[in-house]
Formats: sequence, C-alpha cells, structure tokens
Amino acid sequence: MEINDLLNLIANVGFPVAISAYLLVRLEKQIMNLTYSINKLNTIVSTKLGIVIDNDEITKRIS
Repeated sequence: MEINDLLNLIANVGFPVAISAYLLVRLEKQIMNLTYSINKLNTIVSTKLGIVIDNDEITKRIS
C-alpha cells in the first residue's frame, strides 16, 4: 500500500476506516505466524501428554 493509495482511501472513506484497513493488511503476516506457532505448540504439548489433536481440523473451524 503506497502513500497515494492511503491518502485516496482517507479521502474516500474516512480516517478511522483507512487506518483500520492499513493495520489489517500490515498485521496479517504476523497473525498467520502466531497461528502457526500456536498450532505447533499445541502439537508439542499434545504429544507430551499423549493426546492426539488434529490441527488441520482446528484450522478449518477457525477459518
């Protein structure tokens, strides 16, 4: 997202909406990394406890 795109967005929809959209786009990668880390931790903990948890099924329910 370039500065001109951001300025056009602010002019068209307003400052709060523009900032919200910018933050959602910017934080998407971090959210995906956190999701991956949580699933990995879930797998490690469930392995240590001897419980089988299907992370793919959990991911499908979330999205």
